[in-house]
Amino acid sequence: MSRIKFFGVRGSVSVFGTQYQEFGGNTSCVLVEGPQRTVILDAGTGIRELGKEMEHDPHLGIDRPCFLAFSHFHWDHIQGLPFFKPAYDPRRTFTISAIGRERSGLDLRGIFDTQMQEQYFPVPLDGMGARIEFFQTADDHLTVDKASIRVVKHRHPGDAYSYRFEDSEGKVLVYCTDIEHGESIDPRIVELARGADVLIHEGQYTPEELPRFRGWGHSSWAQAVEVAEQAGVGRLIITHHDPDHDDAFLLDVERQCQARFPASVLAREKMEITF
Repeated sequence: MSRIKFFGVRGSVSVFGTQYQEFGGNTSCVLVEGPQRTVILDAGTGIRELGKEMEHDPHLGIDRPCFLAFSHFHWDHIQGLPFFKPAYDPRRTFTISAIGRERSGLDLRGIFDTQMQEQYFPVPLDGMGARIEFFQTADDHLTVDKASIRVVKHRHPGDAYSYRFEDSEGKVLVYCTDIEHGESIDPRIVELARGADVLIHEGQYTPEELPRFRGWGHSSWAQAVEVAEQAGVGRLIITHHDPDHDDAFLLDVERQCQARFPASVLAREKMEITF
């Protein structure tokens, strides 16, 4: 991995207004740029801005393999794909992937065909222009060019998956969003995140809000911090901000997070991390 960049950090629905300028209002999308290929984590509305950058960044050029890896397929994680301009470029190829033994029988193409039916969108998936391939595997652990990818299914309505990426130099990124830990932290996620250089973990609610939203499939920022503490990660980035939490609210949350885990920050759109 060479860099990580956030293009969408909201959960549930995108928001707009002067009170959302610092953290941004687009739904989930994270770019992970490696030395040989690009991975896009989720395709919420933030992928539209990523598409603009890809058109002008030579490191994200048309000859570079690009994989779209999805935590799950709820609306706020797929709704940006029809507006992803590079997918209309016939010179490009994109691979939509769903890794995990319990996703191997999923109708992956059907998910994206459905959201682009003419009742919902004027251009069908096959009419976008770029070559779009689909990759599924019954494995939870893959090795590609001396790098590894491991996934763990976690608790969320309709199921969702966390990812651990480890590059050939041993740098580790863990992506864990849309997870409901419940009364105690999921030990499988702690193990997945063990020793990670960067943990991206959702924290949609405050500890006070969380009991009102049991069954909705999300975590509090305090649970994200607890995972980071138990796993001994180098840096925690909290994402999937609630649409009702404005800049002032999130800045206060960030202060509380840093008081407990100093190497933490709340994700902001266009925030970039370089390894």
